[in-house]
Amino acid sequence: MSFVPLGGRPGFRDSEPVTLLGTRTRLHWAWVVAAVSFIAILGAAAFRSVPGVMMNPLHHEFGWSHGTVGAAMAVNMTLYGLTAPFAAALMDRFGVRPVLSGALTLIAAGSALSVLMTASWQLVLLWGVLVGLGTGAISMGFVATIATRWFEARRGLVTGVLTAASATGQLVFLPVVAAVTIHHGWRWASLIVAAAAVAVVPLVALFMRNYPQDLGLTAYGADPFDSGARKPEVLPTGTFAAAFEGLRIGLRSPAFWLLAGSFAICGMTTNGLIGTHFIPAANDHGMPTTVAAGLLATIGVLDVLGTVFSGWLTDRVDPRLLLVVYYTGRGLSLVLLPSLLSPHAEPSTWVFVIFYGLDWVATVPPTIVLCREYFGARTPVVFGWVFASHQLGAAVAAAGAGWIRDLQGNYDLAFYLAAGLCLIAAGLCGAVRRTRIGQR
Repeated sequence: MSFVPLGGRPGFRDSEPVTLLGTRTRLHWAWVVAAVSFIAILGAAAFRSVPGVMMNPLHHEFGWSHGTVGAAMAVNMTLYGLTAPFAAALMDRFGVRPVLSGALTLIAAGSALSVLMTASWQLVLLWGVLVGLGTGAISMGFVATIATRWFEARRGLVTGVLTAASATGQLVFLPVVAAVTIHHGWRWASLIVAAAAVAVVPLVALFMRNYPQDLGLTAYGADPFDSGARKPEVLPTGTFAAAFEGLRIGLRSPAFWLLAGSFAICGMTTNGLIGTHFIPAANDHGMPTTVAAGLLATIGVLDVLGTVFSGWLTDRVDPRLLLVVYYTGRGLSLVLLPSLLSPHAEPSTWVFVIFYGLDWVATVPPTIVLCREYFGARTPVVFGWVFASHQLGAAVAAAGAGWIRDLQGNYDLAFYLAAGLCLIAAGLCGAVRRTRIGQR
């Protein structure tokens, strides 16, 4: 069974249903691309379940401190962020399919080869550099690329769904990685993560397309009779030139600084702190790894719901207001966390899990929409730089929280600092002035 896009052929218009082996259906190829993108992000996100689960096993086997493992993850998150704008430019230059396939291969290689490591520098090379480059190419810049190119309508919803794919990967793989690590060792868990990334490559090769125009279509929701909708905007073709041009344009806008600053705090308080250190922090309070991993996976479940709902809200509510509410709520939950952790998953712990889970990356859809309002077709590259700030913040928190734990014996100070930063992020988002493309 195959999908046959007919838009652009004689006798057919893009507004008419696509034919599926003689059966009329209204499925636009944009939804196929979105589905493949979701699965690709899902496969790449398998690695997100690794650091927290494996931090203590690596400490026990090699004697590496929390700060050492956190430093490796800081390199990962730095490259994860800095790769995003260049990956978006590479997709403009060479197409989405080869960049996506290469990124998944890097993730698989970094995870698989880690079973052979014996020194901490190898951890930095494999988890930090290889996986960091691979995951950076399949990050929020990729989400912005798909949403901007393929969707005129439902862009906020699609952004929310694709953003939630990363959390879904955590939901799927975190319990598996935790169980395999406990019963069979961390090396087998690493191989499972590598296999997940490799398994997605054939789907990307078969179904991913670069632009709707490649199939004679317009973006979903675009006017099929608008000649401008059929022509993708021509951007600078030099990969590095396009990336730095996006940065130059962003730096001239106050909105870029406000969004990048708030998104850096988002990275600190999610991937950097909770994503990397929640399980070790729970272990410090006597909670077993499997229980802590289950709680983190539940955060992933709720993140899917929260992010999709945030995408829906972003199409209807001022995104600045949403961001103020999200960051304020996150700060309140983090300031309470040290008092909520215990050897068991108490009802109070579940309150944090539910509240924080719904908020985890709900910030992404409104942030991308605000970028779209300011930067138009350049959104993927410009947002790549905004996302770079997110991951630089995450890198600081991943390393910093580990060092705080090594120095003080607990993570309490890290959680309190993160809570204060969330309130600052809320203020930054409230200061963003709304605009429309062409009105700047």
